[in-house]
Amino acid sequence: MNGKHIAKLGFGGRAAALALAAAKVRERAGLRRQEILGELASVRDHPEAYVAGGVYADLAAELTSRGPVRPAALRPTPLPYRLWGEDLIEPGARAQMDVAMRLPVSRAGALMPDAHVGYGLPIGGVLATQGAVIPYGVGVDIGCSMMLSVLPLPPDALSTDEARQLLLKHTRFGAGVSFEKAWRGNHEVLDDPAWREQALLRRLRDKAAEQLGTSGSGNHFVEFGTLHLPATDLGLPAGDYLALLSHSGSRGFGAQVAHHYTKVAQALHPQLDPAARQLAWLPLHTEEGEGYWQAMTLAGRYALANHDLIHARLARALGTEPLAQVRNSHNLAWKQTLPNGEEVVVHRKGATPAEAGRLGLIPGSMADPGFVVRGRGHPEALASASHGAGRQLGRKAAERTLNKRDVQAYLQERGVTLLGGGVDEAPQAYKRIEEVLARQRDLVDVVAEFRPRVVRMDTGHEDV
Repeated sequence: MNGKHIAKLGFGGRAAALALAAAKVRERAGLRRQEILGELASVRDHPEAYVAGGVYADLAAELTSRGPVRPAALRPTPLPYRLWGEDLIEPGARAQMDVAMRLPVSRAGALMPDAHVGYGLPIGGVLATQGAVIPYGVGVDIGCSMMLSVLPLPPDALSTDEARQLLLKHTRFGAGVSFEKAWRGNHEVLDDPAWREQALLRRLRDKAAEQLGTSGSGNHFVEFGTLHLPATDLGLPAGDYLALLSHSGSRGFGAQVAHHYTKVAQALHPQLDPAARQLAWLPLHTEEGEGYWQAMTLAGRYALANHDLIHARLARALGTEPLAQVRNSHNLAWKQTLPNGEEVVVHRKGATPAEAGRLGLIPGSMADPGFVVRGRGHPEALASASHGAGRQLGRKAAERTLNKRDVQAYLQERGVTLLGGGVDEAPQAYKRIEEVLARQRDLVDVVAEFRPRVVRMDTGHEDV
């Protein structure tokens, strides 16, 4: 980096000297020239986002001292983005994605066929930003994830009553719920040094340890079912297998991280357009941005640890070990390179990573099939796919309009036994998974189909 590079960005006088000094620091940290120039351009355009601290704070202070802090202006029109399954996506989700694509830090995006309205970024939204991470672009349940264990048993090796008893004994669901102290598991994630590096994480560790190996409420589940593998794959011969599928996240730990850092981000952008307030961002190189990234990464690991313990506990109770396992996370941000070479942060809020060759899981509902898929790495989807079927009725609308008898009939027709669960999670509240998959054939290939048989969820607002 030299003065010519700085001058081309429009910096002069003291600002140029401060910009060059900061650039040298970033260069020593291992960043490439284009990355540094991108960061400097962001500081130039939005200095108010950087004055709170970090390597660019002095430069930002110099730039803002020339006049009042400008509001973080949104683009007049959204950047273009692709949709998959446009006919399945509600207008509200489109409107939210349009706002996200007007952010000054946004660079690319996509909307998956399971998309519906969320906080800030819609569920099913994929958003690439430059030099910034958006807490509500990741979501409240940080690192929410799926895991499948294929067991060395035929599907009929476990009776419905046996599966029911195993799930009741070895899983726990609900807000604030944990196993009895003597039953709690341990996992290496609790030894991560990150727990000691932030006051927020130190405060949350004990509760996280208490809830390790459990599941939350809402659409989280653990279920036994049949995996149909039509051809040799996953290191297994074709056939039908007893399998275990779970959907769980980072519990109250992840939620508190999300809420804390969203407030921090909003404080950094007090004059952000109200339409985008829930999309307030943290510059990655600042203390706040680095703190969120550390906490988000830890919450993602913690969510996967919950699955590890759930599956290990049930496999041990069956006296067996899995033949194969597949897992994937959503509600995270990843550092990724766009086809044009630009390094960005890709937020997948309710979207599955689907790089070429990468295995993933796309579930349906409590009574509909889920699928093991292999990504195709579509560049316009930012190598992503849907994370499920996606809601077509909100929770309150489902409780208001769905008939409990109809839900029970749907379950009975498909041979599904449900433990817990509420009308708000009824299959009729979700889009048809087959239609969602049909609209993303260019994003993933189907490897296997999982059909649920005995499902456990939280009790919900009204038991089915």
